[in-house]
Amino acid sequence: MSDAAASAHDWKRKVKNAVSGAIKDVTLGHWLPAEYRRAAAKKPVNPKKVLFMDTEERNFPDNFRLVWDRLQAHGGFETQFISLEQNHVSMIKYFQNCIDFVRQAADAAYVFLVDGSYVTSCLPLRPETQVIQLWHACGAFKKWGMSTADLIFGCDAQTLRKHPFYRNLSLVTISSPDVAWAYIEAMMLEDTPEIVQPLGVSRTDVFFDEGFLAEARARVTKVVPALSGKKAILYAPTFRGFVSSAKGPDALDVSAMKEALGEEYVLLVKHHPFVKVPPTIPESCASFAFDVSGKLPIEELLCVADVCVSDYSSVVFEYSLFGRPMAFYAYDLDDYQDWRGFYYNYDELTPGPVFQTSEDLIDYLTHIEERFDPETVASFRRKFMSACDGHATDRICKAVFGQELRQSKTVCPK
Repeated sequence: MSDAAASAHDWKRKVKNAVSGAIKDVTLGHWLPAEYRRAAAKKPVNPKKVLFMDTEERNFPDNFRLVWDRLQAHGGFETQFISLEQNHVSMIKYFQNCIDFVRQAADAAYVFLVDGSYVTSCLPLRPETQVIQLWHACGAFKKWGMSTADLIFGCDAQTLRKHPFYRNLSLVTISSPDVAWAYIEAMMLEDTPEIVQPLGVSRTDVFFDEGFLAEARARVTKVVPALSGKKAILYAPTFRGFVSSAKGPDALDVSAMKEALGEEYVLLVKHHPFVKVPPTIPESCASFAFDVSGKLPIEELLCVADVCVSDYSSVVFEYSLFGRPMAFYAYDLDDYQDWRGFYYNYDELTPGPVFQTSEDLIDYLTHIEERFDPETVASFRRKFMSACDGHATDRICKAVFGQELRQSKTVCPK
């Protein structure tokens, strides 16, 4: 990018941030808190009311599923899922969704989240209400929240302090004690570090359920029949750019991969959900490579993958639970480091070799059986996933509700 183009981009971003800041000042600083107070004054807290709120996802997120299922099986709770539909609807509709949520939250005893929320953070929350952050990822890979303050990817620190994403939290569940410091930093929880608890990440419990593993294989094979009788390489990169204009990486030489690995493997490509228009796969590779973004959940793909190739995505933490080989295609590592940054030294963090060319990656995959070091993955798992043992949902429910709650007959996502 030229200096002139960079300057123009910076100017546009400043104008956009100024307008956005003014809107936040009014809605988060006045309107939503006032609406919450009005609604709360009309009714007491309902001790059995449980809300599950997502800022964007219209469909029920799998991150909520096991806790939701546990409440349904136990009975006696009033559960409700609310999506604010941000980036899916008009600004007016989004604001109305926020108002509707605030009114529902006014008498809720529990509110579950899987991401940051300006809305829950701005409310003068009643002391009887718990807000539980289940989070949508394991470990601590690329930076977020206050950790990205003043980086290209992040907001400025002043804005993050004025309109925080992670205020009013009662509990933050994480995958390991070793990453607590990163969540405390990113969420600005230095005054309440005790709420960050290594209880495990609920959704990882399915990886310890034999029924789920078998069904995952069947579902993936149904969508990708070519998988039958072959091994699977999962390519799961993170997005590039800003969330609102996210792009998927297009540097991997899929044709060369087919030439070298097509007899033994199929390639399953899963782009980040933020990527709306993923790169196309060459027609000549149609029998080898399959873009399953939007067709299959990442949990099922992780179950069937014999090898996982990623870059800076947190999916590698979950995948470490299987003890299988990983490789990292980080062709733009220096740029990404400047853009967003990492919590740990990248080369020391990754539980597998790092490559910057497709040629070197393919060479490793061709000789993976003799080059794979299982202890590297095992050590990574012990450090970052020690609390994910198939019983995270038990511990979370006990911490929140005072009891483990009755387990449903199946823990499979619906």
